[in-house]
Amino acid sequence: MLHGGALSPIPISSSSSSSSSLFLRCLNPSLLKPKRGAALFKTFAMAASSDDPVREWILSEGKATKITGISSIGGGCINLANRYDTDAGSFFVKTNRSIGPSMFEGEALGLSAMYATKSIRVPKPFKVGPLPRGGSYIIMEFIEFGPSRGNQSVLGRKLAEMHKAGKSDKGFGFDVNNTIGSTPQINTWTSDWVEFFAEHRLGYQLKLALEQYGDFSIYEKGQKLMKSLRPLFEDVVVEPCLLHGDLWSGNVSSDKNGDPVILDPACFYGHSEAEFGMSWCAGFGGSFYSSYFEVMPKQPGFENRRDLYMLYHYLNHYNLFGSGYRSSAMSIIDNYLRILKA
Repeated sequence: MLHGGALSPIPISSSSSSSSSLFLRCLNPSLLKPKRGAALFKTFAMAASSDDPVREWILSEGKATKITGISSIGGGCINLANRYDTDAGSFFVKTNRSIGPSMFEGEALGLSAMYATKSIRVPKPFKVGPLPRGGSYIIMEFIEFGPSRGNQSVLGRKLAEMHKAGKSDKGFGFDVNNTIGSTPQINTWTSDWVEFFAEHRLGYQLKLALEQYGDFSIYEKGQKLMKSLRPLFEDVVVEPCLLHGDLWSGNVSSDKNGDPVILDPACFYGHSEAEFGMSWCAGFGGSFYSSYFEVMPKQPGFENRRDLYMLYHYLNHYNLFGSGYRSSAMSIIDNYLRILKA
C-alpha cells in the first residue's frame, strides 16, 4: 500500500502521504554547545544517541559523521516517514509507535529478496529495530524520485524479469508472515498454489469479514468459491515467482533517471498473475502488458483469472476501509459461482 502503509496517492518527493501526523524529532547533539566541558558534552551526546537507535545506526554503520537535517516527508495511516540528510548521503526512515519490528522485518525481507534479483529498482533496506519507548523503525536507501511514474513498457519488462529471476524451491509462500496494508498476510509454505490462494488469501480475508462485520453472506459464498477454483487453472503451469504483492499506482514511481522503482511490498512467492490483483487502481496500460508478456508469456485462461486475483484485494479493502468495497467483492464472487456452476 504505500511507503507509509496507506492506500492513498503519494507525492513525488516522498513515498508516503499525509499532512496530519506526529513526526519523529531527534535531538542533534552537534547543535548544542557544552557548558561544562567536553567530557560532559560527550556523555550527554552518547546518552542522546543511545536513546535514538536510528541516529545511532546512521552515525556508526551508516558511515556518517553528522546528520545535517531531518525532514518529515509525511506518513500514511499506519507509519510516519522522515528523510535524514547526512554527510554520507540521505536515508529514508519509517517509524511506527505502536507496532513492533515484525511488520518492518517482513518489509525488509521482501525488499532484500527483490533487490537480490537485480531486475527492477527497489530501495535497499539497511536496518530494522525496536524504538526505546515502544514501536519500531526501518532505515533504507533514500531514492530521489523523478517527475513521473516512468515508462510503462520498461516497468512491464523489468517486473517480468523480477518474476522470472525470483524463484523458490520451497513452494508458495514466504519465509515470514507479513502485512498487506495493516492486515496480516499469512505465508505458510504450501506446495499447491490453488490450496495456498484459497486458504491463505481468500479464506483469511473471508474470516476477517465474518469476525469484523458478521458478514455470513459473503463468507458462505466465498467458502463455496474457494472449493471450486481448480477448473480456472486447467492447462496452466504455475511456478512460484517472487511477487511485490501490493502493486498499485502509489507503490510505483521512477528515479531521477526515469527508471522504474517499486516500493512498500507485501512479498511472497506465488502465481505471477496474482501480481495484477491491484490493477484496478494501478493504471497499467497496453504497453505495460505487452512488454511484460514478451518476457513472461501469457498463459491460457489469463483473462478468466484476473478478477479472482482482484477479489483478494477488494476483500482486504473491505476489511480495512469498510462497506464501500463489499459490493465489488460480492459481485466477483457471484460471477465466478455462476461461471463455475458452484
